[in-house]
Formats: sequence, structure tokens, C-alpha cells
Amino acid sequence: MAAAEHLPRVLFLCTGNSCRSQMAEGFARAMHSSRIEAHSAGTKPHGLNPLAVRAMHEAGVDISGHASKTPDAIGITFDLVVTVCGHADEHCPHFPGARVVHVGFDDPPRLAAGAASDDEAMPHYRRVRDEIRAFVATVERLLPDACRHEGHQP
Repeated sequence: MAAAEHLPRVLFLCTGNSCRSQMAEGFARAMHSSRIEAHSAGTKPHGLNPLAVRAMHEAGVDISGHASKTPDAIGITFDLVVTVCGHADEHCPHFPGARVVHVGFDDPPRLAAGAASDDEAMPHYRRVRDEIRAFVATVERLLPDACRHEGHQP
């Protein structure tokens, strides 16, 4: 690859960068690390959700080392930005040159708000995790044509 070329850069954006966007990044890195450069961020990051870490661990993906951050903290441009919650879609910052798409997923913490225990909350996290995994398996189809056909891939 020439110095100016890079793998297509995908950002999964949510409000808190604590759960859904982190799961999406984890799956994208696990499934597509040789074909895309995956990142996640939040419009108002507030820490990594331990139940999201647990759900991903059950699926064989370790996101325990991830940190909640803003897009600016990543400091790169993106080819594709996927908003995974309604708030991020409505308040999405401008990403020059990036294709921005919205693929909303239910919010596991909101779904599990009435749960009496972590174990009772986990089915909500697992369901959303599995929906995110299915979406991420096909995320490459959303890349701009230039990323798929003009030398961005190794």
C-alpha cells in the first residue's frame, strides 16, 4: 500500500460510547481487521458499560481495554460513519468526505432499567449484541465505492 492509502476507516458513533458503538467496534475488529480500520466514539462519552464488556466476552470478543472517547480524540478522518443510536443520528457532527448512515439499535441499559440483577439484565444486552454482530458482518457493503474499488484494500 502506498503511504497515502489506508484501510477504509469506519466509525461507529453513539451518544455515550459505552455500549452499542463499543460492541460494533469490537465485532468489526474481530471480523474485518484486515479489510477495515474500525473505531468507536460518542457525542458525549461517559465510560465503558461493564455489562457490554460481559456480553462481548460471552461472544468471544474482548473489549475490556476499550475507552470511551469523542471522534476528535481519535484524530483521523473516516470513510464511513455509522450512527447506532437516535441521539447520535440527530446530533451527528460533520465528517467531511465521509458517508454517514444511521442503523439504530435498541439501548440495552434502557431495556434493562427494571432488571433486579445483572443476570436479569443480560438477555437485553445479548439480543442487541447479536443484532449488532449481524449488522457488522455486512458493514463493508456500506463503504463508499471508492473505498471498495480504488486501492484502499490490501
